[in-house]
Amino acid sequence: MHITKPINKEIDKIVTRTLKINEIFYSIQGETSCSGLPTVFIRLTGCPLRCGYCDTAYAFYEGTKISIAEILHKTASYRTRYVTVTGGEPLAQKNCLDLLRLFCDEGYQVSLETSGAIGLADVDSRVCKIVDIKTPGSGEAAKNHWDNLQYLAATDQIKFVLCDRKDYEWAKVMLNEYRLHERCNEILFSPSHDQLEATQLAEWILEDQLSVRLQVQLHKYLWGNIPGK
Repeated sequence: MHITKPINKEIDKIVTRTLKINEIFYSIQGETSCSGLPTVFIRLTGCPLRCGYCDTAYAFYEGTKISIAEILHKTASYRTRYVTVTGGEPLAQKNCLDLLRLFCDEGYQVSLETSGAIGLADVDSRVCKIVDIKTPGSGEAAKNHWDNLQYLAATDQIKFVLCDRKDYEWAKVMLNEYRLHERCNEILFSPSHDQLEATQLAEWILEDQLSVRLQVQLHKYLWGNIPGK
């Protein structure tokens, strides 16, 4: 009893903190190893990157400040245990760390979609970090913080969005140079939706016998580029 009271007070304080939220929606997970699972998505506003293929530019500035308590309440209204916190770049808002931790405390299976351009050291270890390593074709490869790789666990995932053959060859070099297969169990190669055919990428992967997962954006095949899907 001596411990419970201050812990509750601390939680009461944390849940009043706010985040600028672009949208909260319930959909089918279209990417990662959880593809196909009904998931609640929390999209935070803001991003320090400007990738050429970005399909969520509307999240750069648009959003409303919402308390963490409200976010948790809305998420609980959906019958799923899967939550994805995304952006933009969610870690650009410091209170995102509190949100991730409380989702984990509530028993959700939580994934964080991040560019890795912001430090990962303080992300709750229970969170599955999906780190999108930026390729030259994205226009933002200089923003990759390679020192963040030290904070990845076997359960985390590394993603490359590939625009062309040059990106593919670059990604292969990065796989070896940074020994990425030793960092985590899942390496995702995803074709930039309007720039590289998935079939072509599949053929390159098979030809080189790469131990990577081909990933297509399932939600775009289901609903196109409709926001909130």
